[in-house]
Amino acid sequence: MFHKIKFSMKKILGISAFYHDSAAALIVNGEIIAAVQEERFTRDKHTADFPLNAIKYCLEEGGLELDELDAIVFYDKPLLKFERLLQTYYSFAPKGIISFLKAIPVWLNEKLFLKKLIYDGLKKVGSYDKKKVNLLFSEHHLSHAASAFYPSAYEKAAVLTIDGVGEWCTASIGLGENGQILMLKEMEFPHSAGLLYSAFTYYLGFTVNSGEYKLMGLAPYGNPNSKDTLRFKELIKDKLIDIKEDGSVWLDQSYFNYATGLRMTKDKKWEKLFGLKRREAEADLEQIHCDLAIAIQQVTEEIVIKMAEEAKRITKADYLCLAGGVALNCVANGKLLEKKIFKDIYIQPAAGDAGGALGAALAVNFMFFKEERNIDYSYDNMKGTYLGPDYSEKEIQSMNKKVKAVYNYCENFCDISESVASKLSEGNIVGWFQGRMEFGPRSLGNRSILGDARIPEMQKKLNIKIKYREGFRPFAPSVLAEKYTEYFDLDKTSPYMLLVSPVKESRRKKLPDNFHDLPLMEKLYIKRSDIQSITHLDFSARIQTVHKETNSRYWELINSFNTQTGFGLVVNTSFNVRGEPIVCSPYDAYRCFMSTDMDYLVVNDFVYYKKDQPDWENKKKWMVKFKMD
Repeated sequence: MFHKIKFSMKKILGISAFYHDSAAALIVNGEIIAAVQEERFTRDKHTADFPLNAIKYCLEEGGLELDELDAIVFYDKPLLKFERLLQTYYSFAPKGIISFLKAIPVWLNEKLFLKKLIYDGLKKVGSYDKKKVNLLFSEHHLSHAASAFYPSAYEKAAVLTIDGVGEWCTASIGLGENGQILMLKEMEFPHSAGLLYSAFTYYLGFTVNSGEYKLMGLAPYGNPNSKDTLRFKELIKDKLIDIKEDGSVWLDQSYFNYATGLRMTKDKKWEKLFGLKRREAEADLEQIHCDLAIAIQQVTEEIVIKMAEEAKRITKADYLCLAGGVALNCVANGKLLEKKIFKDIYIQPAAGDAGGALGAALAVNFMFFKEERNIDYSYDNMKGTYLGPDYSEKEIQSMNKKVKAVYNYCENFCDISESVASKLSEGNIVGWFQGRMEFGPRSLGNRSILGDARIPEMQKKLNIKIKYREGFRPFAPSVLAEKYTEYFDLDKTSPYMLLVSPVKESRRKKLPDNFHDLPLMEKLYIKRSDIQSITHLDFSARIQTVHKETNSRYWELINSFNTQTGFGLVVNTSFNVRGEPIVCSPYDAYRCFMSTDMDYLVVNDFVYYKKDQPDWENKKKWMVKFKMD
């Protein structure tokens, strides 16, 4: 799809790269035209590579060449980051010499010459006149702040960003008003709420910068009132971290190794402190691991809420915008919403570094070029995050020929939605691929795997037979926007699956008195509600409200399911297997479909039944080995 562009309009390309979650985004006249992560094309999850394919896609979607851009913006300032690296090693010397010797050559050979890396990458995109390229750099946390404030429906709002670290900043409070963002307060490295959470991610055996959501998902298995949980919380706040009234934190660096080392923690000191060895990746999870997870989750929630209260105090704003990796902590977001510190909260759906590409472009558009901001007071300007590639019927047919797929083609979408809703109600699992791909880490109904939330075994089946991942991992509901209050105690919509709220009391089942004493996986299969497969152990759910205005096809499918079953929601998980990025192309979807126990696949108007496909039982033929996440 090409957009008609007046050449007087500002055309800005944003880029994030060289750390993790590389991405590109294009805005024209303040409108977000396209945004996508590089991983979706290369199939390398969280890739840090220069976003060559993402840039090509954005330019194609906008009908532009590199020379037509008014600016190309990188999402942080590498020289400031290098300054932080040198000063940190100097401050900790002689500690960290091994890490220093590993890091400095990379910086000297590559990252200090970032402009050259970007120019070289752009040459692979297409020919351009270097003299015409206006290459700019935005500060990391300004990029995050801009990504949240400018797409929001607020004229004025406090802006809170929290992540691991940018250049020096690890969290910031700003005030957005019309076209400007004023940064008011910052917290600096090595003190970081994001790095604290990542340290526990590492210690509990998950991968830093990708496994934090696993830690969040493990926390509800913890017993909030157990001796271990209470002891862990006390130790964290007494020994590891000092939480100030304004939400800023001080971390005792004698327990951490991330500043100058090659690991997140001083493992022996943590083992002595908690009486618990670091869990090895893939080792069995025990109750004590779950109790440590809930302890750090609750501490993180306390930090986030205090930071939000400080943002309210110094800005006096009625509304809050959130971004940065910690803003993907849906549980903390839900607790923050419950506190009603602000009238409303807006969270950037691509809150991590991928969203920095978009924020950098928006910051330059409004703060550098001083373009006028157009606010949509009904919705945000993220277009439901459906900002990635879509595929034509011709491209899908080409894939069909390549893989010799057997399919049914249906021109009437109502027939598809009714048929698929019926298949879901019978317990089938459906790969659902429609239109433009989502930007950010969540599948929101265009690249999703769907199931029936009423079926108690659905969570186990999806984890083991489809996703090939840990059995404790939770799943989210996609619920009709008109009906979410029938299922959840939530007083606002949640279109981007970024809020966790309780399942309504009336839908819950009584838990046995010995529930918290049961083995971990036995707890999982205790009946908790009439929408069992999306109800977490603490009766919570990570909610996506589905709106007809932003995704009519997904809404129609769930509405058909509601008509047939009386339940206006389905299980929604990302269309991928463990370690794989979310699928991008029809071929990605078909390959994933054939390598799992999915029953049906729907790609736009094409419907595929597994047992109709050639050699359908040979899953190994289609399996791809992805790196563990």
